Amino acid sequence: MLIKYEFLKILRKRSTLIIMAVSLILTAFLFGLPAMQFQTYDQDKVIKGRAGIAHEKQQYLKVSVTLSEEYITETIRRVQKLFEDADNVGYDGNENFLIGDAYWEEIAPKEKLLNMIAKTYDSPNENSGYQKFTDLDISDGAGFYKAVESKIETLLDAPSRGLSDEQKEYWSDMARKVDIPLKYGYYQGWEMIITSFELLMFAVLSICIVIAPVFSGEYQAGTDAVLLSGKYGKTKLITAKVTASFLFAGIAFTLHVIVAWALPLTAFGTDGWDLPVQIANTAIPYPFTFLQTALISVGIVYLILSAMTGLTLLLSSKMRTPYLVLIVLAPVLFIPMVLTPTGTSGIYNLILFLLPYRAAMPEIGKYISYQFGGLVMDVFSVRAVLYAVLTGLTIPLARRGFKKHQVM
Repeated sequence: MLIKYEFLKILRKRSTLIIMAVSLILTAFLFGLPAMQFQTYDQDKVIKGRAGIAHEKQQYLKVSVTLSEEYITETIRRVQKLFEDADNVGYDGNENFLIGDAYWEEIAPKEKLLNMIAKTYDSPNENSGYQKFTDLDISDGAGFYKAVESKIETLLDAPSRGLSDEQKEYWSDMARKVDIPLKYGYYQGWEMIITSFELLMFAVLSICIVIAPVFSGEYQAGTDAVLLSGKYGKTKLITAKVTASFLFAGIAFTLHVIVAWALPLTAFGTDGWDLPVQIANTAIPYPFTFLQTALISVGIVYLILSAMTGLTLLLSSKMRTPYLVLIVLAPVLFIPMVLTPTGTSGIYNLILFLLPYRAAMPEIGKYISYQFGGLVMDVFSVRAVLYAVLTGLTIPLARRGFKKHQVM
């Protein structure tokens, strides 16, 4: 009954309803914006919105294939032959490119696929596009998966990454678990979700704003003396307040996640959930599908929410007003937004990748790892452990803070 009472106490506040409504509208806007702004092209015109999405999905029907060595070799050879005809080639002063029917009929329907294949053969800082095919010798086959392996080795050996031998072996072992040949297809909806998780930090902040008065609101209203002197004021009531806060946070955040996933998946479709993330970038080492990546990523954000809820309760138990709580919380959540990593190693970068806003980003292609003696952990694992531990620490500290509060 106490939990129910404390939950309804949070839920029935007018400020709660207003903050949650604004937050849900903001989430809907941010995750719906890519669909509203989407545009693609055909030979005659720009195609926008739903019509553009339908056009792109239709184009992908031609490239929903298994990327075998034979298929890739034939694809590269076909592009090379197009470049051999001077009538198909344009020049902008820097590079050659295909024009006219050669481009619109042969390249445009599968340009994203062609550029993904080409990038595999590029050096780490190069992005040459399908024009790269003219430089490739495929007389003995494309050697695509050997090129993937070589690209990953080159990235791991880059001095700027500062990876130890143990870390290199960790990532090499993980990359070898990726099933080949890769299956290619349409995955736009899942890509939109995976690249936008940090936007959910606004939802986390709104939830923290709502629960900030759980303890400090009692101090502000002067009801702390009555509550703490009651029979269960220092025991069951504290448990009820903490439980109700986490219950509200979980339900409210789940509503935001539903909105955040529903809009792009409704607009772009659920196609591609079972495809490997390597079709977006062959250098990604994680052996995940798009759905697995999305679920793991949202799981991390739930852990961030849990830790931030615990921190909010801790601050609320220590501070006299909810406003002071928010003065501390807002920078914790959003200062990382304005900080830019200078690489993927070094204390500054490794800490930055663990701060709430940045930790919401999957960062699946960056080989971010942490080494503790002989133990190597990827960034997903470290984030999960860190925010679980923070939750476990802040809850008892929050309970103790309210229990030991000195009534004025």
